[in-house]
Amino acid sequence: MFAIVQIGGHQYKVRANDTIFVDRLSEDADATVTFDRVMLVSNDSDITVGTPAVDSAKVEATVSQHLKGDKVIVFKKKRRKGYQKKNGHRQHLTQLTINSITV
Repeated sequence: MFAIVQIGGHQYKVRANDTIFVDRLSEDADATVTFDRVMLVSNDSDITVGTPAVDSAKVEATVSQHLKGDKVIVFKKKRRKGYQKKNGHRQHLTQLTINSITV
């Protein structure tokens, strides 16, 4: 069984006991969160597609930890002008462990 759930404007394909990384959530570590914006639920042979969301479906997850992603280097240069600019960025993430998918 899997579901496609929308979290923070992004869609994720999740199964029970999966670990996913999403944009930083405001909940504390070890808190349980429920997502009711489920776009699709598949139970082996039965597929339910929402318009836009499945009304009765919910995904429960536990916040494992808050962390930072890998560093992304942004480098800009204009040739023959002496212009160089280097900048870095690390995205704030939340690690979620999916507990259950209910329909």
